[in-house]
Amino acid sequence: MCGIVGYVGNRACSEVLLSGLSRLEYRGYDSAGIAIGTSSGDVVIRRTEGKLASLFTAFREEPFDGTIGLGHTRWATHGRPVERNAHPHRAGRVVVAHNGIIENYAVLKRELIKEGRTFESETDTEVVAHLIDHALESGSTTLHDAVRRAMKLVEGSYAIVVMLGDKPEELVVARNASPMVLGQEGDEIFIASDVPAVLPYTRDFIYLEDGDTAVLKVGDIAIFDAAGEPVTRQVKRINWDPISAEKQGYKHFMLKEIHEQPERITDTLRGRVSVDRGDVDFGPMEGIEDGWLDTLERIVFVACGTSYYAAQIAKYIIEDFSRVPVDVELASEFRYRNPIINERTLCVPMSQSGETADTLAAMRLAMELGAKTIAVCNVVESTMTREADGVIYTHAGPEIGVASTKAFSTQLVVGLMLGVWLGRRRGVLDEEGGREILEALRDVPQTMSKMLHEKAIYKHIAYNFSDVNSFLYLGRGNLYPIAAEGALKLKEISYIHAEGYAAGEMKHGPIALIDESLPVVVLIPKNRVYEKVFSNLEEVKARQGRLIVVATEGDDDVREFADVVLEIPDVPEYIQPLLTVVVMQLLAYHIADFKGTDVDQPRNLAKSVTVE
Repeated sequence: MCGIVGYVGNRACSEVLLSGLSRLEYRGYDSAGIAIGTSSGDVVIRRTEGKLASLFTAFREEPFDGTIGLGHTRWATHGRPVERNAHPHRAGRVVVAHNGIIENYAVLKRELIKEGRTFESETDTEVVAHLIDHALESGSTTLHDAVRRAMKLVEGSYAIVVMLGDKPEELVVARNASPMVLGQEGDEIFIASDVPAVLPYTRDFIYLEDGDTAVLKVGDIAIFDAAGEPVTRQVKRINWDPISAEKQGYKHFMLKEIHEQPERITDTLRGRVSVDRGDVDFGPMEGIEDGWLDTLERIVFVACGTSYYAAQIAKYIIEDFSRVPVDVELASEFRYRNPIINERTLCVPMSQSGETADTLAAMRLAMELGAKTIAVCNVVESTMTREADGVIYTHAGPEIGVASTKAFSTQLVVGLMLGVWLGRRRGVLDEEGGREILEALRDVPQTMSKMLHEKAIYKHIAYNFSDVNSFLYLGRGNLYPIAAEGALKLKEISYIHAEGYAAGEMKHGPIALIDESLPVVVLIPKNRVYEKVFSNLEEVKARQGRLIVVATEGDDDVREFADVVLEIPDVPEYIQPLLTVVVMQLLAYHIADFKGTDVDQPRNLAKSVTVE
């Protein structure tokens, strides 16, 4: 969603702010702005709608600089994506940038208007600026005190950074249910919504907790908890290499991240898998007591978007390997009903960012109802990982492309490992069975690397299929979620309508869509439902559908029906999702690239959905 960058130190900060905003483009945005305290003692604000290039142009035409400032990329929630709604906002003496949603802003705005205050924007954020300015006029002697007084009136989620427009000597930040990190390198202090924004400048980060505020001056960070008491938060060393946020010669971040998957899967497995013992070790989980798994009756995954499809595949694996019933719930639906959860339920929230608003809310609801939680997440020290009873990190590294690739494949790997881990501990899976599964999983990076060398056939498909209006994707068993994920990828980045369907349900509706103009992607590697899916090929071909078939190498039978065949190596059924999803990613990428869409930052989408 929105992105924040801030700086206070001794260098001219425009480069830090603008480059930091560039590294946050993946979060999605429709306008941007910066505010810098200049040497003359005032604050200059520059805002533009549209892409960051517009802000860069405006800055070059009328440059200004100073050693303290803040920047923001906005994804519209209240008010249109126009310049007057862009951040930072100013009210009286106060300059503010904000991520999140102020749920009671309309009530607060009416009260402020009654007191004679005027508003220039349609945003909820401007209300925050007025509240803080009002607190300063009403007796607060410091900016920090004014921020604390103002935020006590606010309901909702926020990460804010504030400075005085007439005395820009410090930054004050506050956080509640919206991500914010602080970094320090010598006397320089950095603020960001996400680590990659300022990773070139520091590796040492402090993750603020809900209710925290902080006062940032040159060389000094003072943090206060929700009660206003001084508190120390642990400094975390982040070992991500800044170069991992660069394209490294690839045309798009998405393509780079597709090709990174073998290495990232290796990272996910590293130190956790013992092939000799046929077992998995995730390390200690402080909130999961010894013996609790013996009482486990049910597992509930809660997730959104791509993570939801990864969770669906985990359901097949875990039920097969451990014989524990598994439900998979859309977090946005789960949180607003009355779910049946008890102390013998394990809730597994799955999220790349660990900040997805609906998934966080669903996890918290499950915990309130007595469930234990194990978060599957990529981002270290995100809110979800701090609140869960246990954590399994995917180790995908920073993912810049909005459309998820390596985060998804590493989630699939964690799902497989989780199945083995539970199966071994519950006595369902023996050592030999665990060894067989983990040997196959260990071979995936090498197998996947070989698949990634193929390019020509995808460009051929892009040339021949990019002008269509719709795609149908069919899969069965643990490949049904891959069909859904493939359709999601195509619609996200190419803007072509696509629908993923369970192959066995084709005759219950989608068959009516099939004619000579409709491409149908069918996932049909050799597995237990091969013959069943083969009948779908025949049915599609009988209606003159255009068949793109994903099949096992050497399967000549499918070629009789297919317009195009994309092959994967012959691997066990539980490994097939990891290889077929690479085909889905490459197919979507090359069609989108051929069409010339913005692959890394598709319209209307955001990397991390931190608001409802």
